[in-house]
Amino acid sequence: MRVVLSNVPRSFVMRIVPLSRAVLPCGSIGLMNRRHFLSLATPALLAQAPNPAYAPVTDVPNLPRVLLIGDSISIGYTVPVRNQLARRANVHRPGENCRHSGVGLEKLDAWLGGGKWDAIHYNFGLHDCVIMPTGLHQVPLAQYESNMTRIAARLKQTGARVVWTATTPVPPGTGSRNQGDEIAYNRAAQRIASDAGFAIDDLFSFALPQLARIQLPANVHFTKEGSEILGAEVVRHLTRALGIS
Repeated sequence: MRVVLSNVPRSFVMRIVPLSRAVLPCGSIGLMNRRHFLSLATPALLAQAPNPAYAPVTDVPNLPRVLLIGDSISIGYTVPVRNQLARRANVHRPGENCRHSGVGLEKLDAWLGGGKWDAIHYNFGLHDCVIMPTGLHQVPLAQYESNMTRIAARLKQTGARVVWTATTPVPPGTGSRNQGDEIAYNRAAQRIASDAGFAIDDLFSFALPQLARIQLPANVHFTKEGSEILGAEVVRHLTRALGIS
């Protein structure tokens, strides 16, 4: 099948399709194999589409305010958590991937902003234990412990009910992380969170027995259904922390 790109701006086509791969006759946008175009266009379209997890939230008065802090795993369950807590809580998150604990230290005050938070659910870990070209972790374990101790101290100052969540399992074959490294990072972070008096959401143990059903193969990320399932578990811990049903 061949398709005329009559409704696609030429500038967009030219950004994603090299001239050597497209037929662009005079007077038309161009012709190319539909499947080939979609394979090139879909990543670019997804990159340009706004992530609904980053959508600004207008608080409903008299509902508790919740802040989710975390990496792409938390981005995946943000909308499910927001939907499941609709009319019960205002669920916010930073408009970005919070990545590793070093970024957390740098940006935490900006993410907290000036408002009052009733509950904060946070995680760092998957980006910390990424293996860099040097063979070392992006954030070595000792530095991670230091960062997480400082983050916990700052979160405690907010007066919010704080929930730390464990980093979810790293499967074999990801190529960027060693399976099992996240366990040492979780052990350190859980000790720090417990010492601070925070609630514990052990998403690692929750996800582990069902990875074949909810996690993508050889990938730390989860399917859409998997993110929904993680979101429901996050909601369970948040409702407990907030004292709401």
